[in-house]
Amino acid sequence: MNTFLLMCFEFFKTGLFAVGGGLATVPFLKDISAKYGWFSMKELTTMIAVSESTPGPIGINMATYVGNHMFGFWGGVAATLSLVAPSVIVVFIVAHMLEKFKDSDVVRGVFSGLRPAVVGFILAAVLDIYISSLLCVDQFQVTGSFLRLFNWTAILLFAFLLAVYKKFPKVHPIFIIVAAAAAGIVLKL
Repeated sequence: MNTFLLMCFEFFKTGLFAVGGGLATVPFLKDISAKYGWFSMKELTTMIAVSESTPGPIGINMATYVGNHMFGFWGGVAATLSLVAPSVIVVFIVAHMLEKFKDSDVVRGVFSGLRPAVVGFILAAVLDIYISSLLCVDQFQVTGSFLRLFNWTAILLFAFLLAVYKKFPKVHPIFIIVAAAAAGIVLKL
């Protein structure tokens, strides 16, 4: 299959099954990376950071980023449309059906079953991001030193920014993002 069409198919599939929002797309992107090698885990982490720090939904931002990374402008457009198309189709169908069956035990049961799955997808994404951002697995495998497993600078930055955000909850997240970006430049993370 043509790589461009394959990318569109993979993003359509991701859009169809990544229930729970943008972070739920991360396990699918990880699978795409492993299956096709279109980008590395480090590049995926960068994509997540860029997607989180730019306006708009993270899943759509990531599709645009990956498509652009692979095929330029039109790749970004195609990947974005491929990711969004299933949602548009499903929303039309569900909106029509939900109005008729909103009091159905089956419908309530479906949503009750989907909630834990969504939490699982998001937790898996968070764990992958945690491992790639705060741990140095490669260093640990080379040296065997438990202390080298941790990216201490990144962990301290994470703890500091988390503490600031918790202590001052009215601080807009953009300031935390800008501070993190500046610290990454200064500390060469």
